[in-house]
Amino acid sequence: MIRKLGENDNERVMDFLKDEAALNLFIIGDIEAFGYDSDFQELWGFYREDHDLTAVLLRFHNSFIPYAKTGKVPVKEFAEIIKSYEEKVFLSGKSDLVEKFENIPGLELGKKQVTYFAECNTDEYFVHTDYEIKTANPEDVDRIIELRSGIEEFYPNPNAREIILQSLKTGTGRTYYLEQEGQMVASASTAAENSMSAMIVGVCTHKDYRRKGLATTVMQKLFKDVMDEGKLLCLFYDNPEAGRIYKRLGFVDIGKWTMYR
Repeated sequence: MIRKLGENDNERVMDFLKDEAALNLFIIGDIEAFGYDSDFQELWGFYREDHDLTAVLLRFHNSFIPYAKTGKVPVKEFAEIIKSYEEKVFLSGKSDLVEKFENIPGLELGKKQVTYFAECNTDEYFVHTDYEIKTANPEDVDRIIELRSGIEEFYPNPNAREIILQSLKTGTGRTYYLEQEGQMVASASTAAENSMSAMIVGVCTHKDYRRKGLATTVMQKLFKDVMDEGKLLCLFYDNPEAGRIYKRLGFVDIGKWTMYR
């Protein structure tokens, strides 16, 4: 049985998600920040005949994340929910789970990207910088989007401006950046920040300022501030060069994450 989840389900849902808290960072963070009753976020639960919760599906704007502990996700049922939304949708989650949604008739998933999922719980590799690293505010959203739009590896999301603005206003995300000659040239952000962890996203450098260590400098300042608050850092990557940088900063791989955009 599938049904919409509500506030009364929260204790059971969080208990279900916490065993893989890092991999469920987005779902946990969005629930803590926005709850179960908003026009841009919905959650569904799949229950067995014994009323045991076995799978969850999150919709955040036009992005969907399914989760099941054993990988036995109700693919057909969740796919019908996803297909009911007319705008272009994005799907992401644990690779062994979301790849089961491929080839579902009528479900347009877009380009597939498989990444490594990594986490960091040590700051021993961070170094101090003399650069002035700034914290973005809502007035900087268009500058952030402009910088990201010049990054070939990034996939544009039509709701990007709304999502970034919302994260800055609610504290579920933050962006640090570095300027040179008045131009934003490197930045790094968090997303889905919750009481336990934060996802690192949007790490980028303007193409004219690369190979100077600017993004790494911004990252280290961001990482230290987040970890000083007692939070675990998570991220995904698919670029081996980026992976080497993250591992030098203390990240270790814990699984794979697949996105369809």
